[in-house]
Amino acid sequence: MTARETVEVAIEASPSGSASENALDAIRSYWNKHIHDLEIARHLVGTRGFFEELEAYRFGKLEYLPKLVDFTGYNGKQLLEVGCGIGIDLVRFAKHGAIATGVDLAEVAVGLARKNFELHSASGDIETMDGEHLQFPDQSFDVVYAHGVLQYTNDPTAMIREIYRVLKPRGEAILMVYNRYSWLNFLSKLFGVKLEHEDAPVLRKYSIRDFRSMLSAFSRVEIIPERFPVRTRLHSGLKAKLYNTLFVDAFNLIPRVLVRPLGWHLMAKAVR
Repeated sequence: MTARETVEVAIEASPSGSASENALDAIRSYWNKHIHDLEIARHLVGTRGFFEELEAYRFGKLEYLPKLVDFTGYNGKQLLEVGCGIGIDLVRFAKHGAIATGVDLAEVAVGLARKNFELHSASGDIETMDGEHLQFPDQSFDVVYAHGVLQYTNDPTAMIREIYRVLKPRGEAILMVYNRYSWLNFLSKLFGVKLEHEDAPVLRKYSIRDFRSMLSAFSRVEIIPERFPVRTRLHSGLKAKLYNTLFVDAFNLIPRVLVRPLGWHLMAKAVR
């Protein structure tokens, strides 16, 4: 975690001209240097062990994800991931038959994603591209997946418009943002422990109402709060020890129905 203050930005219209370009350059530069979860990697970057280690860590931390997202259920479907990173989720879709396309603003991530696909003998098209200006025709995809991307982009409203545009009629968007009213956000502020990527050029958090409003163009929207406490491997020291040995177990004794709205991740399934 970093020691810089969170940059929380209200949802607003995209800036124009050089201001927008400068923001895009800052975001691209940051994510070229900060591969998600890189801190836990012990294998050489770009090796099969590296990708397998990050995949195991990701799905251990996000136990809910394979339960909410059927990675096996899109055989033969045209699937786009916006902000694919190093391709961990996209490889999983592709290995189960999805016709996979991935885009990311960061060239380093795109190169690693291509290597990940190669090492797993998976088929996919991965390109460097701004998710706010997708270079695909209208109604190109059956599914668009963007997990943990909207909160870091310059203009999330523009990205959602693009996701909607490239979806086929009755196509599905699977999206995730951070919950402003979550257990993790509260804990971070209470104990002064910074969130991962708080030093990113843009970081937004949303209420359920905010997120639903952003998706108002879709014909059907379901929002599911998820991501509850699991033991951390990114922190050390007394706070981390207390968190791992006391807080995680105690919190998870509370019936989920009582704390469901406090999930750190707001998962949306939206139908065009």
